[in-house]
Amino acid sequence: MNWLKKIITWSRMKSPWIIHFNTGACNACDIEIIASLTPRYDIERFGVLLKGTPRHADVLVCSGPVTRQIKDRLVRIYDQMAEPKFVVAVGTCACSGGVFQGCYNVLGGIDKAIPVSAYIPGCAAGPKAIMDGVVKLLSSLEEKKVTAADVIIEKKELPAVAPVPPPVAGPGPAQEEKA
Repeated sequence: MNWLKKIITWSRMKSPWIIHFNTGACNACDIEIIASLTPRYDIERFGVLLKGTPRHADVLVCSGPVTRQIKDRLVRIYDQMAEPKFVVAVGTCACSGGVFQGCYNVLGGIDKAIPVSAYIPGCAAGPKAIMDGVVKLLSSLEEKKVTAADVIIEKKELPAVAPVPPPVAGPGPAQEEKA
């Protein structure tokens, strides 16, 4: 029976199927996730394939913070995935809530709703960082037993985000030069 587990682990490592889920962020990380699937970065060379249903996916790639409205949907999608399943939080918002932290409807990062296997920080996390995170997740499966709790990509301390000042009414600097 041990050889059967080795074959299953090998097949999951060599061809992980992912599903992408946006919990309601600014879409910058979504664009970067999709960019990593394009021929320029070609994450498919590692066997990663984007699927449309959680029942066929091994890895749930999430972007954006968890809100009160989306929490139940996220948990439902996570429950529909087959074991062993892994969750990758992409971007600062998915890791900790990011710029939405402290909003009345935001609970925080993805780990407030479901267990996260890998964190990929950045605003927005670039395709190279996403690819590096997925490859580290897959290589950790090769080196260890298949447990989602053991796989955590380095979560760096993220700098505090300064509030954006409100716009000032009146002519901008470019318009003042013309006048």
